[in-house]
Amino acid sequence: MGMSSRSSWDEFAETTRVEASGRPSSLEAGRWTGSLLPGGDRDPMARERDAKQVINPMDKLAGDYDRWFETAEGKQLFGIELSCVREVIGDPVGRWVEVGVGTGRFASALGIHEGVDPSKPALLLAGSRGIETHQGTAEKLPYPDGSLDGLLLVMTLCFVADARIAMDEFQRVLAPGGRLVIGMIPADSAWGRLYAEKGRQGHPFYSSAHIHTVDRVMSWAADAGFTLVRARSGLLNPPSSPQTDDAAPGILEHAGFVCLGFITARSMIK
Repeated sequence: MGMSSRSSWDEFAETTRVEASGRPSSLEAGRWTGSLLPGGDRDPMARERDAKQVINPMDKLAGDYDRWFETAEGKQLFGIELSCVREVIGDPVGRWVEVGVGTGRFASALGIHEGVDPSKPALLLAGSRGIETHQGTAEKLPYPDGSLDGLLLVMTLCFVADARIAMDEFQRVLAPGGRLVIGMIPADSAWGRLYAEKGRQGHPFYSSAHIHTVDRVMSWAADAGFTLVRARSGLLNPPSSPQTDDAAPGILEHAGFVCLGFITARSMIK
């Protein structure tokens, strides 16, 4: 399915280039060189071993995960995160797929009709929401080259065994001008530290997660050929404080949720 000739995303690319708190829109920050975690620079055999060792908590907990969205806390946090994503994604024109679709909450709310996830139990729930589902991983998407107009990931990269391979895969399946939207909890925020601590304490979901910083994700995206064109921040207060429903423009250092909107760099060439 082809791209529309003109969309709000094209305007983002021309007018914002980025609204992201002074961060360079070119994202030419170079490769991250810190300690190696899943997604870092390692040999291919090590990456393959890590991929095989990843345990998907959704296989056993999809129902519990989905019911959390009906709790008071779940409804509030989902609403805040959804608002951020909606402001970045705009109208998802063309063929969009959510990678790590889970039980389909975000895809259904945003009008995205396809989703990929490795978990069969989660996909069954997503299918009940009208999502066309495919079993697969971010590193090996079940789509031909250049066949998609947009990809959405919300709280997915932290469960991906190799984010660099995934970013290259996103570039492969996107058509020229394709859009990539990533919603994430920054590792260096109070929310990120909270979830990391929960993981260390054996939380059924976050013990399997590797939470990343925004800079690291942007560096991966830049290396794969993506250009950041829009960003929004939410969860602007610490976890112990009441939250507001507002989404703030750009990337705020203290935000507990950040949504990044990228466009394939080749689409920017005249």
